[in-house]
Amino acid sequence: MINDIRKDADTRMEKSVEAFKNQISKIRTGRASPSILDGIMVEYYGAATPLRQLASITVEDSRTLKINVFDRSLSPAVEKAIMSSDLGLNPSSAGSDIRVPLPALTEERRKDLIKVVRGEAEQGRVSVRNVRRDANDKIKALLKDKEISEDEERRAQDDIQKMTDAYIKLVDAALADKEKELMEF
Repeated sequence: MINDIRKDADTRMEKSVEAFKNQISKIRTGRASPSILDGIMVEYYGAATPLRQLASITVEDSRTLKINVFDRSLSPAVEKAIMSSDLGLNPSSAGSDIRVPLPALTEERRKDLIKVVRGEAEQGRVSVRNVRRDANDKIKALLKDKEISEDEERRAQDDIQKMTDAYIKLVDAALADKEKELMEF
């Protein structure tokens, strides 16, 4: 019974850390990366569709992304979606392709991005702690129903806390790596 709760908590905490890492991978650094445009949705026949489903995105050079839209009539909508995103990018059409030059990051912009990354890290920590709370609630319910002893409850909660600490360390390590990456010139 306790092992099931422990396994479930472990799986959910791992997913929380992976979601955090996925979120911060979208925050751009000095290099061009197609994942920067992952969150962009384009209006396509009345439905918001991810850009990745409507175009191929490639890295042309270290500071430029090239977008090849599958349906040429969508090019203006794709440009508009990129401009209206909060990424601060200005795409330009070049025939059938859209080029997205990535401006060099100023120190001020880097510091703003670090604040965003730290906010995401806090969200990651909170989600890991929420999993801990859920697991501890389940363990307390088992104690209340007299399915486990108080000693088993204490041991299980200690294990859950150790697991929580380990996953929060993973979030902090990913945060430190991203901050270092952002501050490189």
